Amino acid sequence: MGTDSNGTYLGLDLSTQQQHGTVYWGKGSRNHLQRLDPAKFLHEQLLTSFSVTQSPVWMDSSTTKECNVLEEIVGGPHKLAEITGSRAYERFSGPQIAKIARRRPEAYNNTERISLISSFVASLFLGDFAPIDWSDGSGMNLLNIHTKDWDEVLLEACASGLREKLGKPVFSCSDIGPISSYFVERFGFDEACRIIAFTGDNSGSLIGMRLKEGDIACSLGTSDTLFLSLNKPKTVLEGHVFCNPINENAYMALLCFKNGSLTRERIRDTAAQGSWQIFNELLESTPRGNFGNLALYFDAQEILPFVIGDHRFNKANDEISRYSSKEVEVRALIEGQFVAKRAHAEDFGFVIGPNTRVIATGGASTNKAILQVLSDVFNSPVYISEIANSAMMGAAYQAKHGLLRNECNFDEITRCLPEPKLVCHPYDDAESIYKSMVTRYRKIIEQIKKKTNSK
Repeated sequence: MGTDSNGTYLGLDLSTQQQHGTVYWGKGSRNHLQRLDPAKFLHEQLLTSFSVTQSPVWMDSSTTKECNVLEEIVGGPHKLAEITGSRAYERFSGPQIAKIARRRPEAYNNTERISLISSFVASLFLGDFAPIDWSDGSGMNLLNIHTKDWDEVLLEACASGLREKLGKPVFSCSDIGPISSYFVERFGFDEACRIIAFTGDNSGSLIGMRLKEGDIACSLGTSDTLFLSLNKPKTVLEGHVFCNPINENAYMALLCFKNGSLTRERIRDTAAQGSWQIFNELLESTPRGNFGNLALYFDAQEILPFVIGDHRFNKANDEISRYSSKEVEVRALIEGQFVAKRAHAEDFGFVIGPNTRVIATGGASTNKAILQVLSDVFNSPVYISEIANSAMMGAAYQAKHGLLRNECNFDEITRCLPEPKLVCHPYDDAESIYKSMVTRYRKIIEQIKKKTNSK
């Protein structure tokens, strides 16, 4: 919570939640929310408030049929991406809602309100149905990211009466009301506490990393993710464009790569005896460009690009089954991962400039040898954020921004946070090596896709 100089509580820290999950409030649940008894536990009072008790989350990918309908109804995947920022994705909330409505019509008809996980938690604190914010709502395949409202054609394609069940979406920094009297009386919250719209974890991370113009954030975890701010949305079929959670007139791009740390760990185990120290020694013993060897390793079906399997190429661009040395294998993995990221970021319109910074977070951001390759591939200095949980910190500062945005801007609000720490600079020859590798990567991907489709 925030306080002023007198210690009065002003705002509740904005919560971030995993995106794409949905919660189905049953009829009469709003009345339950508004009349919570502070003498009783919350879960006891809401036990019968939901029409669907096993709600789908982002891991559910069983909605291919519903995705096809959404793309067909608007004229194809490119048109859907133009409207909503993404082609149809099985894990997105719109297709999930459509599946519930189609397979469980009785449960859907008994639904008074559909929340995202973020707006569900906000509803608990508000004591009423909280609106979905534009940024988290962008991950539903339902929100028109240009008009900032639900698209009527897509709503009808999913289910009848869906607009009423979703409510009106709001800007992510909106003050949506005072805290519920339940929390005031049971937990001692100040009744002056205000609730700022809750958002999703990726949006929170973008805020927490405080990206400047020209920056790109690279989260290196189980999945690798790139974040960047956009002044204008660009329509692409691979990747996502969301409404920016801080700036009403800007956007954010999100590129997800499923094969991240687990793939790095597999190659570490097979080539470096399970030791990161040996892995790093092998990586640093090979030259930038790796003698022309370039490889792409996809343990699981990748998102960007839609490919699976290990694909190793030599200098002549011949696909081979294995490399003759472990150090070549290690560098092929790391260079391949980062060359792919740069290629897809540039496809989104990202331009590497003289002031570009790469902000690294996630588990692998502690590995300087890996970060040096990241710096070289992007021909930019790499910084690491000292903020332990960027999504949580971003949530807190978005709440403060939502409360004080008429008095000061976001930079002023976050000025007290530590600046990212510089870790490494690119070598002078980095751009001459990796710019051509990015072009080569695009050709290799097309080659792999053609081979896959011909089988």
